[in-house]
Amino acid sequence: MDVDSDLILGWARMAVLTLCMAWAAWFDHKERKVSNEHWIVWTKPIVFIWTLDLLMQQPHWSVWLTASGLLAYASGSVIGRPTLRDVRAGNRLDQIVLVWYLLSVIGIIAAGFRFASTSPLDVLVGDASPEAALWWSYVGALFTILIIDLAWRLRFIHGGADAKALMWVTLLFPSWDSVPVSYTTAMEEAVLHLPPSLSLLIWGGFLFILIPFVLFFRNILSGSVKNFSDLTMAWMALCVPLKEVRERHVWLLTDTMEMPNGEVVLNHRRRAPRRTPTDVEMNEHIERLEIFGAERIWVSLKLPLLLFLFPAIVPLWLIGDPMAALLPLILP
Repeated sequence: MDVDSDLILGWARMAVLTLCMAWAAWFDHKERKVSNEHWIVWTKPIVFIWTLDLLMQQPHWSVWLTASGLLAYASGSVIGRPTLRDVRAGNRLDQIVLVWYLLSVIGIIAAGFRFASTSPLDVLVGDASPEAALWWSYVGALFTILIIDLAWRLRFIHGGADAKALMWVTLLFPSWDSVPVSYTTAMEEAVLHLPPSLSLLIWGGFLFILIPFVLFFRNILSGSVKNFSDLTMAWMALCVPLKEVRERHVWLLTDTMEMPNGEVVLNHRRRAPRRTPTDVEMNEHIERLEIFGAERIWVSLKLPLLLFLFPAIVPLWLIGDPMAALLPLILP
């Protein structure tokens, strides 16, 4: 495949990434959920781009089935895993998916024998054939999806939409060869790189560092910082009118508390509750504050990860792997 074809497919992938993540971030911001249908719809451009890529490279059939294996495993997060009970009961979808799994496994095993003489180290130093390098990139992407899936199941990644988004990005960019990085100096000097999807996650994590400063200046501009207690809260919470709370996705940090002498005062927690209150508990909490006469209260914003993954596309495109750029600055 020539350089122009690589560049065109790379920018096509980047355009799909931007549109899909922008739409998903908007849904997550407004409704705090992203439907499975969203990821199913936006997987269609990935399959189309993959097909063009593989047709131009013309790899062995086992590489095609390995690529199919990535899609098969990731599909379990949106359509579920097939069960033998449902297969025996005649569930057509589970039967089709199970056959899909079996064909993909056959392809991965066949490719494993075909490229047994090529190791991942050969790929890193550039001694592997383009076909072998392509297969190993798919194997690495499959391992990345497995890690993301386990992190989701073990609750290291709490949001289902966040995990599905990272799996989807892994399908879109199985390796750095498919990412049109603008400034490649750091990437070329580093031998090992994090997968593109995990790099996007880290870039999004860096944006979290800005949250305390954004909250502080918003509280200063709204005139909410009036004493030392407010100053300590201003870095971790937002002070908003009580009447607006029901319209926001927030955890309430302000509540009433009865003192030993019987006096009722306002108390401000510094951490969000571990368990999200039910609608009934939320209404009771707000009613207590309304009876007390509170006008403005401190809240902790429910910030979905997708809101940070979307702008993280920019440093991913400009710099690439954050570790490749930052480690030379840290290590002598």
